[in-house]
Amino acid sequence: MDTSVPKVVVIGGTYIDIAVRCTEIPSAGESVVGTALSYSVSGPGPNQAAQAALCRCDVHLVSKVGGDPFNPFVKENLAEFDVNSDFVFLAEPRNTGTTITLVNSIGDNASCMICGANNALNIADIESAENIISEADICLIHGRLPQASIIKAIRLAEIHGTKVILNPARPLEQSGSEPCELPAEYFGADILIPNLYEAADITERSSANINTAKLIGSDLIARGVGCAIITIGRRGCMVVDRNGADHIPAFDIELVDQTCTGDSFAGALAAYCAVKKNIDIREAARFACAAGALVCTKFGSLEALPTKAEIIELLQKND
Repeated sequence: MDTSVPKVVVIGGTYIDIAVRCTEIPSAGESVVGTALSYSVSGPGPNQAAQAALCRCDVHLVSKVGGDPFNPFVKENLAEFDVNSDFVFLAEPRNTGTTITLVNSIGDNASCMICGANNALNIADIESAENIISEADICLIHGRLPQASIIKAIRLAEIHGTKVILNPARPLEQSGSEPCELPAEYFGADILIPNLYEAADITERSSANINTAKLIGSDLIARGVGCAIITIGRRGCMVVDRNGADHIPAFDIELVDQTCTGDSFAGALAAYCAVKKNIDIREAARFACAAGALVCTKFGSLEALPTKAEIIELLQKND
């Protein structure tokens, strides 16, 4: 990595989003004629890495793709955003993770997600990336990966003094119907960035709203987390640490598409924390909220991500 710029390592799943437009979504056994087809690189790995790169960080992505034609497509897209893909590993027998969405004429949709090669990101892959983790200012991890690999990444970052920002989404081994039981290593993260419903699930709270976000965040701090930033959609986020709790309001924008909001927030937060050594975490959260707002003003994922200049412009307009 270039030592002259902030360094971020992103560890997250890679997917291909395939969207099919049709007059109606077929029922079981029914065939319909599609009217349009599009596909793009997405997933928390590429999205968050690209956002950090757009904020002028030197970014490596640690992820895994399959031995299919999407493999070079992923790497070409990452290169367009100056994201280093040397540690985007290949699982030859598997397909690249894929999300297929059918959209009918009135905008209703139905989706199917195939985790594919993301299931194969293993401890050896993480160990191969130890050097870049050790050199990074921030290691940004998305939890929707095999749990053993996430734990290994957290441990390596801790050994090398690299700050960890963790989105504690459910590991791939856990189904949505099971209680979310996270290992102790997750609560050693410097910054935990769950959404409100993830945070409520982790802390086993039945009520999840802006009024309970402070209590949920305090519970996470009591478990060892350095700082909890709980995202609350259009309400912004709640920042909770040992100094107290503060609500960071969302920005007033014209909503077009919320596809990449959380990933933009995470990537921008990682970039801010990598740039500023003695950060004001509430200012960092505000910067991330601005990125998350701007991405909602455009359609798409990677192509909708804002630049650092655009984020700063929105912040200045709202000072």
